[in-house]
This record gives sequence, C-alpha cells and structure tokens, in this order.
Amino acid sequence: MGMQQTTLGRDDSGGGIKVSRICLGTMTWGEQNSEAEAHAQLDAVLDFGVNFIDTAEMYPVPPMASTYGETERCIGSWLKARNNRDKVVLATKVMSRSDDLTYVRDGDTRLDHKNITAALDASLARLQTDYVDLYQLHWPDRKTNYFGQLGYRYPDKDDSVPIEESLQVLADLVKAGKIRRIGISNETPWGAMRFMQLAQTKALPRAVSIQNPYNLLNRTFEVGLAEISHREQLGLLAYSPLAFGTLSGKYLNGAKPAEGRLTRYARFSRYSSDIAQLAITEYVALAQQHGLDPAQMALAYLHSRPFITSTIIGATTMAQLQSNLDSINLVLNDDVIAGIEAIHQRYPNPCP
Repeated sequence: MGMQQTTLGRDDSGGGIKVSRICLGTMTWGEQNSEAEAHAQLDAVLDFGVNFIDTAEMYPVPPMASTYGETERCIGSWLKARNNRDKVVLATKVMSRSDDLTYVRDGDTRLDHKNITAALDASLARLQTDYVDLYQLHWPDRKTNYFGQLGYRYPDKDDSVPIEESLQVLADLVKAGKIRRIGISNETPWGAMRFMQLAQTKALPRAVSIQNPYNLLNRTFEVGLAEISHREQLGLLAYSPLAFGTLSGKYLNGAKPAEGRLTRYARFSRYSSDIAQLAITEYVALAQQHGLDPAQMALAYLHSRPFITSTIIGATTMAQLQSNLDSINLVLNDDVIAGIEAIHQRYPNPCP
C-alpha cells in the first residue's frame, strides 16, 4: 500500500502542506538514542516515505538542563549532512510557562513576544535551517487541565499571556518567513475554539493542527475535540499512540525490559495503573486472537480515525521503528474493530 499523505489542516490559500500519515517523533534523541542512531532513524523513515518530523525545544524527555536542545541539534546535523531540507516537513514547539524547567530562558517561558521569538531563533540555529514548516505552542500559557489532569480548577487569578498576544507574535514570525504554519498542543476544546475565533475575527494565523495524546487507553479527544477537528479542519497529530509502549504488552505481569522507558524512568506512570493493566491485557489478547502484533493493531486503529492527520511514532530501536512504520499497511477488519470497541466499553479511558 505504501505511505499515504494528507494535507496539514485547512488551507484557504490553496498551497497546503502535504504530510505523511505517520510522523516521526524524536523525543528520545540525545538521551536514550545517540546522534548516530537519530540519523539512522531519519534515513530509514525518509526511505519509507515519511516526510514529517516532529520535535520540540525542550527535548529530549525526560527534560534536563544538561540535554536541553539536544534533539533539535541531532536533526540539524542530519539536515546539514544530507542537504535535504526540502524533503521534510519539520515541526517543532515552543515551551510555555513551567515551574520545573527553570534552566530555560532564566525560568521565564511565557508565550509572549520576547520568549516565542527567542525560542524560535534558538530552535532554528540548532536545526540549522532558516524556517520551520509547523511551529506549535507546546502547552497553554494559562492554567487549565492538560497532561492527564481531568478536573478543571478555577484559577484564583489569571496572569496568563492572552492567546491573541501569542497569535500576534506568531503572525509576525510567519510574515518574516520563519514559520510556514502554526499549531497548538495539549489544548482543551475552549482553547482550540478560541484560537479559531481569533484567527477569523482578527485576521491572525489559523492553527492547522492540534497535537494531543490519543491511544486505546486515552480516547478523551473524541469527547469534545474530535468535532472541532472535523468542523474546523484542525487535524490531530496524535502523540503517545502506544501509551509509552504499554500497548505492545511488553510491560505486562510486572515485566521490566532493561531498555524500556518505563523501566528506566519512574516518572512515566500515566499508563501503569491497575485498570490500565486490565485493559492492556485484553487488547493484547484481542490482537493475538486475530494473529496481529499488539502494537501494530493499536497504531492501525489510530490510522483509521478520520480526525487524525498524522500519528506520531517513536522508537528506540530500528526493529521497533520498522514495525511501527509497517502498521500503515495494516487494515483492521470489522471483527477487530468491534473487539476494540467492546474493550473500550468495559474500560473507557483508563488513562486520560
């Protein structure tokens, strides 16, 4: 079947950016993966037909002062060595305010003119390019529920940078030729619609994508954001499609593979609850019942969702990478889809 492509969001100009239905995620490069391994992954996906690469200024993850920006540097050295900038659609992200990452811009990472401009210029230098195809706001500047927080807590005060102000900065950077399109990430339905409204009423850049988590253990995107994605053509770039690898089944029954991310980093506990284990056990059994690789089944389900522009895969080994890429050629039959929906009814969103 080969790699399919789609247009990145709604594009009223008629010059839409074509991206592969699989996007290569990069957050392990510079920590779990070396620069040479990063280059090998980039070569492999390009040969497979993937043209979409996603990164962020704060990568690799887990973020540390000693490795800040290393992932972008790995990509930049590859672009320079291969001289193929025109062959890839390059996406990166600017951090928002954080209580933890105080080593970035002296702890001031609000989404204002000074910080967005400084972040983009530094990313461009590390990436060794003079523009990015998609620039994303990594998480909201305001206090709201993202990164697995379910309940919305009314803030005592709102000192966040207004969305309109952030959009105006991005508009200036688009005009300067440093950004082709903008996107949002870890956003709520209210935030997504506010971005759309301001773009329309203030003649500001329209977001073409939203990068939020979506996988068999977390389908909360379907509740409010899927309709926005459809009606506003705000395509989902689905991250954590394998729920930190748990949907492969490799961590079941207390298993701790030596190089597994959840083995190495205790902080990644989002997909490790008891109810998650029950759901994963059933998804893995369903895949095996139909002679499917569990991870490929989980990815193939995402590829079939109409609101997804691209699924962001990540891998630490070439074998994992190839398996994830091959999932694009897997079409799930009605019995498998019905089985997935039945498990979802029993264990709805155990890891939001």
